[in-house]
Amino acid sequence: MRAAPAGTTTAHTLLHSLLDHGYGLATGVPCSLLTGAFRLLEHPGDDRRLAGLRYVPAPREDSAIGVASGAAVAGERAFVLMQNSGLGYSLNVITSFNLIYDVPVLLVVSWRGHDGNDAVEHDVIGRELLNLLDLFRLPYTVLDHEDVAGSVTAVVDDMDRERRCGVLIVREGI
Repeated sequence: MRAAPAGTTTAHTLLHSLLDHGYGLATGVPCSLLTGAFRLLEHPGDDRRLAGLRYVPAPREDSAIGVASGAAVAGERAFVLMQNSGLGYSLNVITSFNLIYDVPVLLVVSWRGHDGNDAVEHDVIGRELLNLLDLFRLPYTVLDHEDVAGSVTAVVDDMDRERRCGVLIVREGI
């Protein structure tokens, strides 16, 4: 296997860690902070493991959650990539389906606006993201770039224990 392209090492480790936890389907809506992951999902190169990870692009975040939820109901582990504004947009789907019917999917969410140095439209959700996750009792882990596999294990373990959607928060680009 060739080395991952420059800038995709964290994304590569993330995707391999998700595969290690049995995830077989990825879906989502692109975000610039998640570019490396989307690049690898779309073009895995000669990485046979990543080539086996099915990727279904989605036009909207709620649609992506629907695809991942359908896979979960069918017994497959699926994850959704999105930015935090998409999470806000998708709360109705999560609360009216996933939380009611115990259909956990993993959400990999970029944390736009967390530091107040992003586009103004990200300021409110960026400032309130953790409060929002606490309000809906969604277990979350902030991705540690020094221990990507450990971060994945932490959020997946919390999600499996609580049987709720889990959120892996990506603060810095991958």
